[in-house]
Amino acid sequence: MGEAREVMDRLTDAVTHPDLKAIGELYAEDAVAVTPDEGEIHGRDGIVAYWRQMTEAVPDGTFETLHSYEAGDTAIDEGVFSGRNTGPIQLPTGETLPATQKEVRIRGVDIATVKDGRIVDYRLYFDEMEFLGQLGLLPDDAAS
Repeated sequence: MGEAREVMDRLTDAVTHPDLKAIGELYAEDAVAVTPDEGEIHGRDGIVAYWRQMTEAVPDGTFETLHSYEAGDTAIDEGVFSGRNTGPIQLPTGETLPATQKEVRIRGVDIATVKDGRIVDYRLYFDEMEFLGQLGLLPDDAAS
């Protein structure tokens, strides 16, 4: 197992057993992350804030790895994130929605490029409409 794989596995563990300090230590100060719901996030502090929102919204989240790869300095995971929404949900508009208490199960892909033991480039892909639909946050005609 190479460095990229080891760092990605530590990130998955820190997200599914919420540890924001550990998450922060895994990203370079000037890291860039791209997510479907927040777009491009620049810098460790912004990325940690993103993960804070996610781990507060679904604090008992689990990740089931379906495929795991490493190519040079990059690790790629495909899997299913599952959990119950028991915390507030931050919307990109700045609004906060109360917890729905609904279960979510979302398939996604993470890609992390690692340099000197820290993530410098991170990409997260998941179907945001599916996520919002499972939470019951879409109008009935948008969910179909």
